[in-house]
Amino acid sequence: VLQNLSQTPVLRELLKEAKMPDTTVKIESPDLSMEPQLIKLDQPGPLTLAMYQFLTEMQETKKGVVTPKELFAQVCKKAIRFKGYQQQDSHELLRCLLDGMRAEE
Repeated sequence: VLQNLSQTPVLRELLKEAKMPDTTVKIESPDLSMEPQLIKLDQPGPLTLAMYQFLTEMQETKKGVVTPKELFAQVCKKAIRFKGYQQQDSHELLRCLLDGMRAEE
């Protein structure tokens, strides 16, 4: 799931902009069927910042193995069921991660 998200350029760019407090982001529809929307973002929350940091580390070419330790800690704070390293569904992680980031905006 995290490798797929790391290859989503729009997400990486949005997180890059969102990490700055009080940023206004312009979101345009890919098919131009809707008017562009300007969204003012507040200070990003800890889950969003951890996601940005993790995706940034994954993109660095000098890094070998990257572990999502801080991101995992933030996910566990939002969803305690992920604590304990038990087998979890990747779809459940994806929903929890994106819902948690959306709740922080």
